[in-house]
Amino acid sequence: MHPSIRPSRTLARRALLALFAFTFLGGAALAQPIEVEFWHGFTGALGETLEGYVADFNESQDEYQVNPSYKGTYNDTMVAAIAAFRSGTAPHIVQMFEVGTATMMNSGGAIMPVHQLFADTGVPFDPERYIAAIRGYYSNAEGQMMSMPFNSSTTVMWVNDDALTAAGLDPETTSLKYWHEVRDVAKQVVDSGAAPCGFSFAWPSWSQFENFSAMHNVPLATEMNGMGGLGAELRINSELHVAHITNLAEMIAEGSATYGGRGNAADALFPSGECAIVQASSGLLARVNREATFAWAAHFLPVHQEFAEEPQNSIIGGASLWVMQAPSRTVEEYRAVAEFFNFLAQPERAEQWHLDTGYLPIVNGVYEKLESEGYYEDRPGLAIPYLQLTNQPPTENSRGLQLGNMPEIRDIIEEEIEMVFQGQKTAQAALDSAVERGNVVLRAFERANR
Repeated sequence: MHPSIRPSRTLARRALLALFAFTFLGGAALAQPIEVEFWHGFTGALGETLEGYVADFNESQDEYQVNPSYKGTYNDTMVAAIAAFRSGTAPHIVQMFEVGTATMMNSGGAIMPVHQLFADTGVPFDPERYIAAIRGYYSNAEGQMMSMPFNSSTTVMWVNDDALTAAGLDPETTSLKYWHEVRDVAKQVVDSGAAPCGFSFAWPSWSQFENFSAMHNVPLATEMNGMGGLGAELRINSELHVAHITNLAEMIAEGSATYGGRGNAADALFPSGECAIVQASSGLLARVNREATFAWAAHFLPVHQEFAEEPQNSIIGGASLWVMQAPSRTVEEYRAVAEFFNFLAQPERAEQWHLDTGYLPIVNGVYEKLESEGYYEDRPGLAIPYLQLTNQPPTENSRGLQLGNMPEIRDIIEEEIEMVFQGQKTAQAALDSAVERGNVVLRAFERANR
């Protein structure tokens, strides 16, 4: 072989190999799934369950890959998401607690409303699949859904039936429909020695103001509790609210009630058996099932009989999923998000999420299906949250709330009522102060988002 032709053949072979590699690798690159970043605030078993659902979606098709990432508490996740948006690196999806709704809705170009997401991508979606109380909470004044409902809970009243029995009461016939009945029962429990604590409550603002107002069908604030516009003003110093906080302060003073602290600090008082009646999230169910060694039941939240003969409906807590925007985001990426949301919204998945976690069955028909199958007969705690949330069609006062910087307003409310419980202020003075201080927060939010 002539030496002069060897290099030319070698170069030819290399050229063919390069062309083959380019064609093969280029095709593989084109086949790579579109990636979606999903930031959430779930740890432990809830985090594992959520990430299992994400894995199910990823395995169900080969076009998209959702990557879940834990980013701390709900508040931490919100702060991180806003910072990421400002730097142009926002995730595609962020899980946000319900009191962050107004902040997200008024964040300008940071988010893409869910109704727009489905319209722009052409992915079929029917918002009417969600029960009204949940659909309404995450919709704007025109009824357009802004975020994707996901994990929803509500406040319920957990009752230790064994403690009531030990106090000489029949749990089957003892009424706890009205606040004066709750107070009488709590006092009898403590006086009899059946439990060291008669009554307590977790998440003070959520349980004693937000859900309390909804159950009595009175406004927490004007402008449909903020859903009608940014000009909302608090209305929590009404005759009803003052009477309620006065009643709680009297219960604490007489020893029939215990203030358990802010956040979910009072949760532990119920499964431990320390407190016979505790108002807390329906999401406490898993812990009650795991830790309680006594017979228990879940009840509707009570109302003050002189202000409401019958309860209205409660409102939700928990979180929803928001779509975030970024400068380089493509239509294909938004379509991936829409397909993932549609996957989560299927009735069979909403049902499984309810069964796996104890969160509400948020899709119409899921509760009815499980009830017809007898699922709730031996699980009394699972049915009450749904029945209370759907007790009446939601009104302007019981649809939910969208108040700006609501976490800060919650802190103000709780600071003021703690002074009442400590005997430093009257209920009227404290709630007048809470309204004044809270309205300053609302006006600052309004100015920043006009």
